[in-house]
Amino acid sequence: MPETNIRPRPDIVALLCDADFKRRSDTSTYSHRDGRPFSKEEQALAFTATRVELEEVHEQLARYREHQRTREEAPEAFQRFLAPFMEQLTEKNLGNTVQLMSENDRTEFNRLLGLMLDSIRPFAPNTF
Repeated sequence: MPETNIRPRPDIVALLCDADFKRRSDTSTYSHRDGRPFSKEEQALAFTATRVELEEVHEQLARYREHQRTREEAPEAFQRFLAPFMEQLTEKNLGNTVQLMSENDRTEFNRLLGLMLDSIRPFAPNTF
């Protein structure tokens, strides 16, 4: 693979992020994650990928997996975060806990709440 580019080309990264690298016997090409075979042009483009672009694909997929893991753990993290505030209250409700929080606490509260309320995002190249 040629190493001519220092910065990854976004179109190559997007193509590789959408690739299933199992070679199809019927077309002798890779395929997209949805099963469509690569066109001859896409296959040729994939073969021009540099090490930098392959590393970028790997890093983006790793960041996406970390994002998904964080989202999955958010409800439990939210409960652990709220527990010390709830212990201080006689009337235990969310509104009362927010009144006890510092600005930094409210920032973390909003982050965790956002992770739980955010709809599941499919992986999108050049996003993560």
